[in-house]
Amino acid sequence: MRPSVFSPVPFQNHALIDSGRGEKLERFGEVLLRRPDPQALWRPRLPAVEWDAADLVFVRESDRGGRFERGSRARGAKPKAPWTIEWRLPEGTAVAGDGGARFQIEPTPFKHVGLFPEQATNWSWIAQRRADLGERPALLNLFGYTGAASVVASLAGYDVTHVDASRASLDVCVANAEASGLGSKPFRVVLEDALAFAEREVRRGKRYAAVLLDPPHYGRGPKGQRWQLEEGLAPLLDAARALVDRRGLLILSTYAVGYSPLAFENLLAEFEGGASAVGELALAEESSGRLLPCGFCARWARGVPLEDGA
Repeated sequence: MRPSVFSPVPFQNHALIDSGRGEKLERFGEVLLRRPDPQALWRPRLPAVEWDAADLVFVRESDRGGRFERGSRARGAKPKAPWTIEWRLPEGTAVAGDGGARFQIEPTPFKHVGLFPEQATNWSWIAQRRADLGERPALLNLFGYTGAASVVASLAGYDVTHVDASRASLDVCVANAEASGLGSKPFRVVLEDALAFAEREVRRGKRYAAVLLDPPHYGRGPKGQRWQLEEGLAPLLDAARALVDRRGLLILSTYAVGYSPLAFENLLAEFEGGASAVGELALAEESSGRLLPCGFCARWARGVPLEDGA
């Protein structure tokens, strides 16, 4: 029996080329990246020469990070960062711009690049559910990072509030929104600790048609607030439960936290009414279709279908 996986969706400007021996080989636009991934326990399918042709290769310097270097057999000059890639909203869902969400890609010393392509399946779900939630429904994106989900939601017609504790991430979020045709002030952008903001919104009696949660295992708020998933997730979901409108939805996703999807299912069972779907996020290798696990995810909806035709 195969584990439950949220099906990857098309992403024309990104591809997982191969994975194995603790690494993954990916294409972001025209740039080929080779970087670590501890989930890739198996052997690569492609020969070493294909991996050596990467434009950028992550070299670990310590347990805290490393650097990206030009590949040993890279065909061109080292790519100039950042560069921009595009993901197009599902047909018929875009109500702003030309339906293209555009994101900056910039490799960092922590092996990340400012975007998590496996989240595209959630972006698609958000866009497709918008019509079920009425005209200009309110959406709250906590731990919003560089704003991919916020940009997609705004293009799809949501009234977005985007919250993150990193000023640098918020700056990229605004740049992504501008590149996507949404202007310099496309939605509300808040520099704040996610839990503190959510609890304050509860006290204000605020309600949202959609709440997105993508918490890290560990982090710091802008005023030094400490975030630890084991301590903060339960109160965060308590706040989220109070914030979701009587007709609304929620997404909870995490990566490298050591928990089972069953734990997510039990947490969402405390929400009144509605239905949930729980499983893994994954990327499919371009040639073989082999799935690379990319974290756990849970979707919950009340008063709207979990899937089209449900």
